[in-house]
Amino acid sequence: MHLLGALALLFVGPSASDTLSGRVTDPDGAPLPTAVILITELHRVATTGADGGFALADVPPGPYTVIVRHVGFAPFAREVVVRGLTTLTVALRRAPVWVEPVTITATRTPTATLGSPLSAAALSEDGLRREQSVSLAHSLSRLPGVNALSTGAQIGKPVIRGLAGARVLVLANGNRLEDYSWSDEDGPSVDARLAQRVEVIRGPSSVLYGSDALGGVVNVIPAELPDANGGPRMIRTGFEVSGATNNAEVAASARIEGASGAWAWRAFGIGRAAGSLHTPAGELDNTGFGALNGEAAVGRRGAGGSTTLRYTRYAGEFKLLEANEPPSGAEEGGPERKLSDDRVQLAGDYRVGSLRLETKAQWQRHSLIEVSDTGTGPTGAPLEGTAFDLLLNTTSFDLLAHHRAGSAIRGTVGISGLRQTNATRGPIPLVPDARVRSAATFVFEQGTLGRWSVLAGGRVDLRRLTADSNATLTLAPQQRDYTAWSGDAGLVYRPVETLALTANVGRAWRAPTLFELFSNGPHLGEARYEIGDPGLKPEAGTNVDVAVRWQGARVRGELAVYRNAIARFIYITPTGAFVHVTPADSLRVYRYAQADARLTGGEASLGVDLSTPVSLRGRFDAVRGTNRATDAPLPLMPPARVALGAELHGSALRWADRARLAIDGEFVTRQTRLESLDIPTTGYALLNVEAGLERPLWGREVRIDVAVRNVANTAYRSFLSRYKEFALDPGRNVVLRVSLE
Repeated sequence: MHLLGALALLFVGPSASDTLSGRVTDPDGAPLPTAVILITELHRVATTGADGGFALADVPPGPYTVIVRHVGFAPFAREVVVRGLTTLTVALRRAPVWVEPVTITATRTPTATLGSPLSAAALSEDGLRREQSVSLAHSLSRLPGVNALSTGAQIGKPVIRGLAGARVLVLANGNRLEDYSWSDEDGPSVDARLAQRVEVIRGPSSVLYGSDALGGVVNVIPAELPDANGGPRMIRTGFEVSGATNNAEVAASARIEGASGAWAWRAFGIGRAAGSLHTPAGELDNTGFGALNGEAAVGRRGAGGSTTLRYTRYAGEFKLLEANEPPSGAEEGGPERKLSDDRVQLAGDYRVGSLRLETKAQWQRHSLIEVSDTGTGPTGAPLEGTAFDLLLNTTSFDLLAHHRAGSAIRGTVGISGLRQTNATRGPIPLVPDARVRSAATFVFEQGTLGRWSVLAGGRVDLRRLTADSNATLTLAPQQRDYTAWSGDAGLVYRPVETLALTANVGRAWRAPTLFELFSNGPHLGEARYEIGDPGLKPEAGTNVDVAVRWQGARVRGELAVYRNAIARFIYITPTGAFVHVTPADSLRVYRYAQADARLTGGEASLGVDLSTPVSLRGRFDAVRGTNRATDAPLPLMPPARVALGAELHGSALRWADRARLAIDGEFVTRQTRLESLDIPTTGYALLNVEAGLERPLWGREVRIDVAVRNVANTAYRSFLSRYKEFALDPGRNVVLRVSLE
């Protein structure tokens, strides 16, 4: 009977609902129109009018996290208890750079960044617009502790504290992104331009997200759908065009969205096309790309909660510079990757008494095809056309119950499941046909007592991998069953409101990929013959980190250090054997193996508003990885780097509402700790300049951004570039972007 009652409340909603209203001003008390007010747990949104006022009706009584944002001002976040006619007056503080005050990804519920022991960073909407790239990893690489393992400028993997690929879990609006981005030539199938913000958790998060969250989590969060708030039907549009000189890249996007009554919708499309990259030494043949990405969403909000249906597509053709062949500039053609990723998500948030139930379900179809005019097939015949063709279908779900006990204790209990099929097609079967089934349950609790906050959680995962026989891979039918536990415990002490001292210990795990277990063939893009190890065991990591964070009116900073011990770390290593793929050509054999590993390092960031028009910023990160069995360095550990920048900004100019001019220098050291596969590179320094302005035009807001990357056209090779053995990194690039809102 209790279950039937809860289900009835789920569809009917609570019997009472109240109103949150108020006013938003600047520090001088003048009204701020177009400020955005968000009730995070309910996905309810309001925009202030000319008088700075707002109203959100039909709000179920209870405590909520309310966030207020306006371009040019620091976001405001506060827990507000809505009962009856509740009012909120907010005076925003001017700030040129947004610092997200709340993280959702770290605990699955809105949590103040100063109040979480987990190390979190974020790119806000303004930062994403500045860093816009077809590669999510390149957009994030300016965050401390985050690098990009790149294949040209169009493909990149996020590297968090030295870990990448399958050790970094990427989420799309809180749903696992299941694709082939753990292979060397692929990055996450998501366009950051579709996001309002991207949150990054540095460190293991398996207690909340299961396998693959060993090194960290990246969550790409879209903007909330518009809200009519009982007013008339509304429709909004937005357009953007951009171009870049280095690779003759052009891009355009269009967005249309609206709301009427309880319903809201959005359609958003982005097209990109680019030619080959240019370095200070010349053009890199066959490095262009084309991509067409977008989303369509519809949602309904009511007094009892909200439901959203979203379709997202990421598709493109990405050309690859052939390994071990220097650029000639004379011929076109070569290998390319064709991928398409389709996702349908159904999400809901509902109030059931004192509980908030959150449901997430996703179906994802991911296709990856490599077209190659070089190499050989399994019989030794030359390959022309499709080299391999992989298709991944995944269905996943999460059911979360968020609860509170007074104002001091809150937590989440959840279950999740996943069903996945991998189909191998094409002449080269890189991996066998396989199926994955997994289920998990977890509990995560947070408590606050005065200046102290404590966080603790645990999770159990069950996972079954079934692989079919494959004669080409000399593989018999296989089955693997994994049972893994993960946990986390953290502590926060806040001696004053603006200072937090944190400590956290977490245990995470990762199941071996199909490549690592069962590969047995030529990997042409890597110019090697790879052999997996069916006996590989899951990785298990234990991470300890401590941090000091400060968020004052004019100074923001963080200093963090960590130690991550990973048992059974999986890596690939060369052997002395060669395999002849043609009578004239042979490939060295590489085998997957595992050994215990240790990663230690730290990050630091600092932002200072010297005065109203001037801000300074800086960041530093470094990591050291060691194979504990051999005492040798781990491969592809990012070298230490320092970045320093200054920004001049103003408002209320005669020709612009807001304007900015920024200069940044990035200094990257030489990596002296090299594994046998590593290719050494020298240190380098890059200079970047940006400028932007905003002004009204025809009743719309026009934004113009200009950026010059690598101003001095410096010749350099990034240690994390997969082209570094035979090509320089891109040279000077001028980017122009114009958007109309």
